[in-house]
Amino acid sequence: MPVEIFRAALFHTPKNPFHEADALIHFDDGALAVEEGRVLECGDYARVSAACREATVHDLRGGFILPGFVDTHVHFPQTRILGGLGYTLLDWLEQLTLPEEARLADANYAATVAAEFVDALAAHGTTTALVFGSHFAGATAALFDAAAKRGLRVASGLVMSDRRLRPELHQSPEDAHRDGCALIEQFHGRGRLRYAVTPRFALSASEAMLECCQSLLAACPGGLFTTHINENAKEIDEVARLFPWARDYLHVYERYELVGRRSVLAHNVHARADELRRLRVQHASIAHCPASNAALGSGIFPMSLHVAAGVRFALGSDVGGGTGFGMIKEALNAYLMQRIAPAPMILAPAMMLYLATRAGAEALAMDEETGDFSAGKSADFVILDPPRDGVLRTRLRRAESPDQQLAAVFTLAGTESIREVRVGGEIVFTRPG
Repeated sequence: MPVEIFRAALFHTPKNPFHEADALIHFDDGALAVEEGRVLECGDYARVSAACREATVHDLRGGFILPGFVDTHVHFPQTRILGGLGYTLLDWLEQLTLPEEARLADANYAATVAAEFVDALAAHGTTTALVFGSHFAGATAALFDAAAKRGLRVASGLVMSDRRLRPELHQSPEDAHRDGCALIEQFHGRGRLRYAVTPRFALSASEAMLECCQSLLAACPGGLFTTHINENAKEIDEVARLFPWARDYLHVYERYELVGRRSVLAHNVHARADELRRLRVQHASIAHCPASNAALGSGIFPMSLHVAAGVRFALGSDVGGGTGFGMIKEALNAYLMQRIAPAPMILAPAMMLYLATRAGAEALAMDEETGDFSAGKSADFVILDPPRDGVLRTRLRRAESPDQQLAAVFTLAGTESIREVRVGGEIVFTRPG
């Protein structure tokens, strides 16, 4: 397969800008050389093209090349309930979310929603996602099939609950274990798919169900664990009532050996200092969902405390509690919320890019495969081409530095600017027209 060179302004963050200097790598006239779906090298176009004289060149000047976006927390069954404003978490679940999730018992309906969901991910530049599946094994299988067909890198799993939801969303631990094992056997490690053991949250999982999660995780080498934690004050109080032996919310999951390097816990808005310490020691990650936290009134993520504690975190759209699939917008939401946080942080453009790309790959233990343009990694990337008569294009003409360019992209770019998305060098989305 011949080498391809993609020529445009190029940005990536192979280092963590929260802790390391000079993390943002930028080439104004950049080149991404791709061979057999892998990054051969990236750098200044003159140098890369001289080293790859026989390459096919795609001239995309005027546009931008960014690593594919990584969404660390998103619910596929909630695609059709986006825009449910005016609720708090538990009311939103009861009145809007759970009735919709129950509809996925219908196999045809589930397959339609799964196709809509993966199409939306691709159209927004998301190449890798950790996805809450469905309470129904058939619907979760439909998600895996749709992701494989589209070519996305997806980790997901059966959502496991045996109490406090609608009865039709409950499973026995025995049934959940059986269905989880079958899904692992069918999908884990198939192409770009991975399995994630996924109890909905401690509120809806009995101790027997958490023991089932522990068993499934042990039976799934290389698999992930994901759930919710410390999202809403009422939720936290109820978890304390249901698990009187637990010293805090995190302890519930720790007791069943569910917290470790491959664990991604969503939200952690109301984290305690000792929980942060233990998360760092256990190398677990947090999916930070700023739009959802604001829309549901859950609170402001204490980012500065996570940074100080050395806890890994990345971005999640949290569709449908959030406000859309776009990780560009989610990074902007993170910036805005941190400006008004009790302990505010100013996110530099490099931090925003890192949170939307490499940080997510690190959280999912996929950073050796994707997240930036280091040589040998999968060629997962987004080509941005802002409309010629749009405000973003006008602003970019006045940008005086790479930081200003990237800040303008995160402030003003939407799906209209996404020209093409590739995973492993393969096109998964092209903007019509």
